[in-house]
Amino acid sequence: MSGGGPITLAWTGASGIQYGLRLLECLLRADQRVYLLISDAARVVLKMEADLSLPARAADAERALRERLQAQPGQLRVFGRAEWTAPVASGSGAPRRMVICPCTTGTLSAIAAGISDNLIERAADVVLKERGQLILVPRETPLSELHLENMLRLARMGALILPANPGFYHRPVDIGGLVDFVVARVLDHLGLPQTLIPRWGSADDGTT
Repeated sequence: MSGGGPITLAWTGASGIQYGLRLLECLLRADQRVYLLISDAARVVLKMEADLSLPARAADAERALRERLQAQPGQLRVFGRAEWTAPVASGSGAPRRMVICPCTTGTLSAIAAGISDNLIERAADVVLKERGQLILVPRETPLSELHLENMLRLARMGALILPANPGFYHRPVDIGGLVDFVVARVLDHLGLPQTLIPRWGSADDGTT
C-alpha cells in the first residue's frame, strides 16, 4: 500500500451517501489505507439510497465492505462511534487527512463548536488542532445563516468546505457522472491522482 499514512473517511446522515461510497472505492483503488467512521444516521441513509445494509458491529461492517470493494488485508478499518481507543481519537496517532462525505449540517455545527460527543466529531477536532487537512462535503439546501456562519468559522480554522455541487461541463450522462465530479474534486485536494473527470482545458473536457 502507498505511503503518506491512512486517510480518515466519515459518513454522516446527509443525503448523498453515493458520494461517500464512491470516494471509499476510489481511495481503496488508489492503494490508500482508510479508517472509516459511520454514524447511525448514515446507516439509515445507506439503506434508503444505496440499498446497502451494514451490520451494526464495526468488525462485521468492515468485513462486509472489504469483501464488497475487494480491499487488501489491513487496508480498511471501520471504527465504532464510541470507540475512543481508535487512532483517530488522539493527536499522537490520528491521520493527518480526514474527509467527512457526506457531512450533515449538524455534524458541521458540532465541529465548529468543538463538541466531541462521538468519534467522528472527535476525529475532526483532532485534525484541526493538529493542523491537518479536514475536508467537509455538506449536502444541504437551502443554507441558513447559521449553516453559513459555521462554514465560515471552520474555513477560518483551516477546514476546506467542498459542497456536493457537481458541475456539468464534462457532460455527465448519468448519476454516476455527477457523483464522480464531486469525488474527483475531493481526490484532487487530497493530492491523489484521478481519472474520473478530465481537467478543465484538457483535450477531452468537451470544450474544444
